[in-house]
Amino acid sequence: MKRTQTSFTALAFALATIGITIPAFAQDSDGADDQGESSGSGGRAVSVQPYIEVSQIAIAELSPGDEVTTYTQLAAGVEASITGRNNGGSVSLRYDKNIGYGDNALNSDTVTGIARAYASIVPQTLTVDAGALASRTRVDGTGGATVNPLLGDTAESQIYSAYAGPTLSTRAGDVAVNANYRIGYTRVETPDVLATAVGAEPVDIFDDSVSQSAAISLATSPGEPLPVGVGIHAGWNQEDVSNLDQRVRDLYVRGDVQVPVTDSLALVAGVGYEDVEVSSRDALRDGAGDPVIGADGRYVTDTSQPRQLAYDVSGLIWDAGVIWRPSSRTLLDARVGRRYDSTSYYGSFAYAPNKRSSLNVSVYDTISGFGNQLNTALANLPTEFTATRNALSGDLNGCVAGEEGAACLGGVLGSVRSSVFRSRGVTASYSTKLGRLSTGLGVGYDRRKFLAAPGTVLGAANGVTDESYYVAAFVSGNVDANSTFTTNAYYNYFSSGFDLAGEVSALGASAAYNRNLTSRLSARAAIAIDSIDSDVSDADFTAASALVGLRYGF
Repeated sequence: MKRTQTSFTALAFALATIGITIPAFAQDSDGADDQGESSGSGGRAVSVQPYIEVSQIAIAELSPGDEVTTYTQLAAGVEASITGRNNGGSVSLRYDKNIGYGDNALNSDTVTGIARAYASIVPQTLTVDAGALASRTRVDGTGGATVNPLLGDTAESQIYSAYAGPTLSTRAGDVAVNANYRIGYTRVETPDVLATAVGAEPVDIFDDSVSQSAAISLATSPGEPLPVGVGIHAGWNQEDVSNLDQRVRDLYVRGDVQVPVTDSLALVAGVGYEDVEVSSRDALRDGAGDPVIGADGRYVTDTSQPRQLAYDVSGLIWDAGVIWRPSSRTLLDARVGRRYDSTSYYGSFAYAPNKRSSLNVSVYDTISGFGNQLNTALANLPTEFTATRNALSGDLNGCVAGEEGAACLGGVLGSVRSSVFRSRGVTASYSTKLGRLSTGLGVGYDRRKFLAAPGTVLGAANGVTDESYYVAAFVSGNVDANSTFTTNAYYNYFSSGFDLAGEVSALGASAAYNRNLTSRLSARAAIAIDSIDSDVSDADFTAASALVGLRYGF
């Protein structure tokens, strides 16, 4: 319990620190502490919107039972952002206390939030970037995870993640010099109840990890001074996972060349050397030779035993592709090559036809643990965003919307198994503003092939593949000058290759209406329906929810 409270406090502090820092930047620069929503001088825009809420929630089980549970929800939160010349960021932080009524109702205290911020220590040269996430999810007996758990769900879990690091960008004549370092921490709390299929092996849920990365590059652009652009890059990545002392270590160095074909099209190619190693220790065994499971439901590591290699690949890496930029609003970077001892595909596409709309697509291929993948996804979120939340529970929906487009974490949060994996997938998001309406859509696919040392307790996971799909959408807007509405919908599908694990799907939708009663007080009402279909359970679960409440903004 002490460790749980420490993790909860540390991650909540990280979110709050970023939230406090955002208006602090404005105060230091402008000489005044901005309250509420305001615009500063020098092109700086600041918005700080704290609030408190009190609501009454009813949850009616539609299947397999017919139980009705009610909750009183007390909440406090803040939505803040800053956009400046040398710093910026956004934070959405919320605390919920849910008081249940009835024999089966569970009380809960939850902190959820997401934050991204940067500050220029030396303008246009040295920048510090940071981010944090606290999210409530539902963990299935297969190891699959879905956002938007219902209140009182005994299979719910808290996920915390934070990172920070500096980035250096400068020039030495015609050579652009870039370097960065990042350190991150991620923790997953064990659910109170984790049901598994009869005869299935227990699922080892990810505990926590520390991720680090560093990279440096020296590069020239075509025509400065050579007709082609050339560069050299080197980097190091490492993740230390507490479960069975797993470790991922990746070292690489490579050279790249960029050959312009037209003003908008260039051919790119690179070659180098990479060494990737995944290792772990075995679980402690009892007198019968069975692995020992601790009080937290995870395997106990046998620290007296040496490390065992699960994956060790080193040698030549290469890739080739194209960069297409026909305008400042369109960019395509597509590559194919050889990495991880197999063919690898990755790239990105960004299209913003106007200031109101944007489309982003990303294809990735990487080896990591759950923590490093979540840290990376968090670092790739825009710094200017509005978080989308469940209208009833207040939980994050896994997506944010910003001027750079929508971005989602659904694929990353699809599974919380502890084993290191090779992850390949694609994410796509689209957002647009149509008059009073704002809409967004995020879709994604993630395929994880687990890497584990043969002969260890995780050995059975080696080569097993999990797949997940997600879709998330929202529409929001103004009804009139004093009222707004928000609708959200989601679908998650998870398929596990582990024996007797099967499939899990979750889908739901919600709608909310807010009406201003005074300049600071508003009334709110919301309805939702959620459904979970799992091969682990004998019956599907469906529930409808409704909320009425008041919000007071400061």
